[in-house]
Amino acid sequence: MSTKEQITKEQITKEQVFEQAKQQKLWAGHLIAAENLSTETLDNYTPIDNSVIGQIASGNADDIDIAVKVARDSFENGEWRRLAPAERKAIMQRWCALMHEHSEELAALDCVDAGKPITECLNTDIPATIETFEWYAEAADKVFGKVAPTGSAALALIVQEPIGVVGAVLPWNFPAQMYAWKVAPALISGNSVIVKPAELTSLSAYRLTELAYEAGVPKEALQLVCGLGENVGAALGQHMDVDMVSFTGSTEVGRLFLQYAAQSNLKEIVLECGGKSPQVVFDDAVLDDAAINDILSAAFWNMSENCSCGSRLIVHSSQKAALLEKLKEGLKDWKVGSPYDPSTAIGPMIEKAHFDKVSHYLQTTKDEGATLVAGGNIHSELGSGWYVEPTIFDNVSPDMTLFNEEVFGPILAVTSFETEEEAISLANQSSYGLAASFYTQNIKRAYRVASAIKAGTVSINGFSEGDITTPFGGYKQSGFGGRDNGLEALEQYTQTKTIWVVN
Repeated sequence: MSTKEQITKEQITKEQVFEQAKQQKLWAGHLIAAENLSTETLDNYTPIDNSVIGQIASGNADDIDIAVKVARDSFENGEWRRLAPAERKAIMQRWCALMHEHSEELAALDCVDAGKPITECLNTDIPATIETFEWYAEAADKVFGKVAPTGSAALALIVQEPIGVVGAVLPWNFPAQMYAWKVAPALISGNSVIVKPAELTSLSAYRLTELAYEAGVPKEALQLVCGLGENVGAALGQHMDVDMVSFTGSTEVGRLFLQYAAQSNLKEIVLECGGKSPQVVFDDAVLDDAAINDILSAAFWNMSENCSCGSRLIVHSSQKAALLEKLKEGLKDWKVGSPYDPSTAIGPMIEKAHFDKVSHYLQTTKDEGATLVAGGNIHSELGSGWYVEPTIFDNVSPDMTLFNEEVFGPILAVTSFETEEEAISLANQSSYGLAASFYTQNIKRAYRVASAIKAGTVSINGFSEGDITTPFGGYKQSGFGGRDNGLEALEQYTQTKTIWVVN
């Protein structure tokens, strides 16, 4: 029987999801292989128009305790970690086939839940989600240990074993994709995984987990606990029987997980936190259409609700005037509107509190004396009213708030420089170090600058976070403890053991 023939559930289109949202029918609940769970719920609002689209479960510490007990028993006594890697691979490949079949539904769930433009969800987020699972599935039976060079008196095996019970705490900005970044490598390594989705965006995580069960992933090996961070996320971080937590989100909350680990069982913590990424344009940069598109994408993609957002444009004074004119022209293609509209590039901020924060940065930047070049308007007539135009401010000095603080909204700070040394200094003048990009035609300069910038990912003559084959993570307060993506991600979900056999 082919994989396609094994898929029996009715396919859901994006139009059906949107209709369900209008009827308040969308749901995300706990997926815990146990009974006696809490029954509290939260209304789920869409940022598109701030209407209720359904409900999510509102878990607590007791739910986490139940899930951890199930996960521990599964890890110690269950089948998942004992399957041959090729068998786990086959199950994950069936899961990927189901994701392909349900890709419209998954894209629509992220669109309505997070206010992300539907075109972005269909063409980028969900394909990247599936690619992540496919890549780690394929790696399952191709990564293995080593034999150390010993004398004839002993045999030394160096093996990688799954770490145990893993907590995956997800952000709200890329719901399905961040689920994949954490769950795929953790699960394929043989761990038991407990997923805590962001309370603002739980729908795709719930559906992906349902599809995992349909593909054959044991319910005990992959569980979902929904609810508020202070109730569910904190309980996961503080639990004495969780072996590691991988967290993506704010630096503020990342610090809390370090405290939770110190106060509990010293569980391993992997953090991918905030960013204030620089884009540097040197005097010899070629400002063609591709470069302009990349600069704008780095600054405004996903409404700038992106940790690697290139929110600081550091440009040589000789290039600035021409560059700003081209950026203003390019912004005409960045339509602000309903995420349901395929032509929309910029949707709403995720919630009212975040919209208020971004609005505050708009006003603060004006008050501090920066020059408004483009945008700056709020479209209160659209849906929820939380729609902010892509905005560019020039003459942003290094002491200004906009140069130093992460906005997580569509506001680009432009600062000029004269020398390469000044550009590097400005690029590194941040407590963050997640990503950076720069533009130059000088190969020697490219090597010097790439080596000097303190960031986990540095792209040259374009904006990129790399791809699934390359590790992603940050320097400084952007995070530490491990990396997402690449084979390097497997390291944080495994432990190294030496087995010394005496002949």
